[in-house]
Amino acid sequence: MLHCWVIYIQSLLVKVEKRCKITRRATDLQADHHPLLFEMLRSFTTLARHLNLSHAVEELGSTRQTVRRHITFLEQAKGFELFRIRDRRYELTERGKSALPEALTLLARGNAWLTSEVGFEYGMLRVSKDDGDWRFFLQQRPLADLWQTGSNFMRDCMRCWAEAGGNIEHPAFQPVRPYAMVFRPNEQQWVCVDVGRDSSFATWFGWEWQSSSIGRPLDALPGGPVIGDLMEGTFQEIAANNALRFDHIHTTVARKPGTPLVPLSYTRLLLGARFPDGTFALVNIIERTNDLKIDDLPDKFVNAMDPEWVMNVSI
Repeated sequence: MLHCWVIYIQSLLVKVEKRCKITRRATDLQADHHPLLFEMLRSFTTLARHLNLSHAVEELGSTRQTVRRHITFLEQAKGFELFRIRDRRYELTERGKSALPEALTLLARGNAWLTSEVGFEYGMLRVSKDDGDWRFFLQQRPLADLWQTGSNFMRDCMRCWAEAGGNIEHPAFQPVRPYAMVFRPNEQQWVCVDVGRDSSFATWFGWEWQSSSIGRPLDALPGGPVIGDLMEGTFQEIAANNALRFDHIHTTVARKPGTPLVPLSYTRLLLGARFPDGTFALVNIIERTNDLKIDDLPDKFVNAMDPEWVMNVSI
């Protein structure tokens, strides 16, 4: 009997040692390749977009061996496969699909952080980007600001959302719908599914963009890929918590294709909601205003938006 217990304990020790070796290898792998993290993420996200190794290599200016090695390192560090190959073509695995949005967010925020364009203060996101004609300043505000300094319009939108229990088709939420944009997560991207006729988007860009934006992903909307990448991470955060968020934003945007960039200032309320079938819906409500609190916004841009475009709405 004692001999059996000795054999059993020895077998347990062997298993523990194997697991320790695996853990040490994973830890060593992560430590060894931290400096390459951005390059590995670029390889992953680029290959995920093209699903073609040759096209990804061409865009990255890299080699097939390097991109394959980056993917292998990531898969070993994460502990699961990101891609599978079928008929000589890459496909994202389910785990790969779920990992992609976070990788895109890490890249966008990481690149911006390196240039001091993005930061967090007391857990609140701040973005300060000024490229001359184009600029983008964002400061996430505490939700208490809605009640203390927010407009009646934004407070009413939040109240309707609460009364509707997050159901966008609930009667209590219907006064908000004409002023809202609604997005749905669709595999690797967020897609616009509704644009309210009186929303800031519709009244700023016009009915042409209002009607043609349905079905477009974030990076295909007028803000382009840069704004799309920044919004992607924010949308994911709202979806993960099924919560809400309040931001103050100043930027420059062309009202029509081929026209000059003009100042645009607004407050933004993001609401985690749901469609009647229970799937997640993200509601984006914007109120154009020059009354902003953005600490990093230079004085010369305060009140830069033409007062004609200030929204004075109520529900």
